[in-house]
Amino acid sequence: MIPAKLTLIAFPIFLIATLAEAVLYRTQTGRPYPWRDSLASLAVGLGSRVVHAVIATAVLVALLGTAYAHRLFTLPLDTIWAWIVAFLAVEFAYYGWHVASHKVRIFWASHSVHHSSDSLTLATAQRLAWTGPLLSGLVFFLAPIVFLGIAPQAVAILLTANLFYQFFLHTELVRSLGPLEFVLNTPSHHRVHHASNPQYLDRNFGGVLIVFDRLFGTFAGERAPCRYGVVPTIGTRNPVEIAVHEYRAVVADLRRSASVSERLHYLLDAPGWSPDGSRPTTQQLKS
Repeated sequence: MIPAKLTLIAFPIFLIATLAEAVLYRTQTGRPYPWRDSLASLAVGLGSRVVHAVIATAVLVALLGTAYAHRLFTLPLDTIWAWIVAFLAVEFAYYGWHVASHKVRIFWASHSVHHSSDSLTLATAQRLAWTGPLLSGLVFFLAPIVFLGIAPQAVAILLTANLFYQFFLHTELVRSLGPLEFVLNTPSHHRVHHASNPQYLDRNFGGVLIVFDRLFGTFAGERAPCRYGVVPTIGTRNPVEIAVHEYRAVVADLRRSASVSERLHYLLDAPGWSPDGSRPTTQQLKS
């Protein structure tokens, strides 16, 4: 699904940028570079790439190929305007998936891997889930735009470009992009997204653009210093534990559930939901 040539081109760029950030980090932030946390992120990222190379990409290709075979329309990608429409469709699908990844626990179990780092560096961008497009929920948001007529190949190119752009948002070294902050997702906006400060929780879900966040009320500007990580913190740098920690918690909750209704709530309700309200959800943490 993800063009192989683009992946090969991206890897040395990511490596050089990550090493450059490590060199500049202390000078720019006044803090030592978080080597242990960054190495854990890279180890998790390696596992994610293996899973995607072997399983996830094939599943996504098959599912989107099926959706396109039964498409309602066909968007001819022979003009710049058609590509702009496709770009906005992929951006909106990504925004919807990203919101759901924070609001639906079974999707959060996958996405929380990316948020588990207690620092924010370019290496954090590689801390990605080991689960595929079904468990992460991504396919449920890409399939509709393919069904409406956007070719899977175009979706792959645009999604790859989206994720390539987002790699460079995972840094504290870039403070502001000036007027571009109003339209684009930027390092400042993405620091807010990764922050665990109550006022920053569940904010700034865009990929390349920040306009859908502004339109739908999920935007927050960077004001107070950001604290990173998930709530509660996972307290480990073991790559396997990072990859599975929330799934372990989900399984534990399902085992002690007293009814089918409770099980469904644990899977589909907000992270933190509990039958007696003893654990706070994000909404409660924000209030």
